[in-house]
Amino acid sequence: MTVPAEISLHHRSVRGSTMAYRETGRHGAPHVLFLHGNPTSSYIWRNIMPLTASVGHCIAPDLIGYGQSGKPDIAYRFVDHADYLDALIDDLGIGSAYLVAQDWGTALAFHLAARRPDFVRGLAFMEFIRPMRDWSDFHQHEATRDTFRKFRTPGEGEAMVLDRNVFVERVLPGSILRKLSEEEMAAYRAPFATRESRKPTLMLPRELPIAGEPADVDQALTAAHAALAASTYPKLLFVGTPGALVSPAFATKFAATLKHCAVIQLGAGAHYLQEDHPEAIGRTVAGWLAGIEAVGARRLAA
Repeated sequence: MTVPAEISLHHRSVRGSTMAYRETGRHGAPHVLFLHGNPTSSYIWRNIMPLTASVGHCIAPDLIGYGQSGKPDIAYRFVDHADYLDALIDDLGIGSAYLVAQDWGTALAFHLAARRPDFVRGLAFMEFIRPMRDWSDFHQHEATRDTFRKFRTPGEGEAMVLDRNVFVERVLPGSILRKLSEEEMAAYRAPFATRESRKPTLMLPRELPIAGEPADVDQALTAAHAALAASTYPKLLFVGTPGALVSPAFATKFAATLKHCAVIQLGAGAHYLQEDHPEAIGRTVAGWLAGIEAVGARRLAA
């Protein structure tokens, strides 16, 4: 019987605040960096990281303002998350890594890869963020589009997200097929116990690049997606049925625009695929990573 790898929690001083991260796996093995989205944390990777621990040195940060990371007085815009993540990576001395990402974690991964192409050994991603020409490109359900329009409406968004914690109480469990336990919901609620603490979960819906706005985020992710299309590192795209931001049909079409990208159909799933398919994701990433490393080792030996 395989004994699950233990995950430890650490904190680092970063840019005048603190960032937390979960860690497991072999020191000296290739780094595997797990990047979460909104309104989750490194907790969402808890059932996936132990499955990759035998082949990688696995690190899952809590983005600034999320999980057990600090909540400095910043805007929590996309650029802020990128800056804090860069600082943590540098502080940890990570020179290269495989990236595993979902939701806003994918936007950060694409942006990181575009700016530091030699950093990325491979990319596994799901339910990804991309520039959208209009609201019809965002999500598959009109009701969800309407909700996100309200999030972006001054006053209305504050009432929904800051006062009623809608992102944690409704969007998160409503985008997972299985029912989260009380213990799991408590873990997701804990970082956002007060109105002020929920600011990051309101800002990121307003950062979604839709119809060219916000302009700086749209420009950054347009450039990042161009770099992704030109890149040659190996890629895995996980997709659920029907999905939320990414349908199986769209995943297949998108992967065809990339080099060395395989599509992994997980079966029934919506947005937070890590909660519905942790074993399939973890074991697939582990096998994929081991295969890439084996090929690299054979080339070095030749």
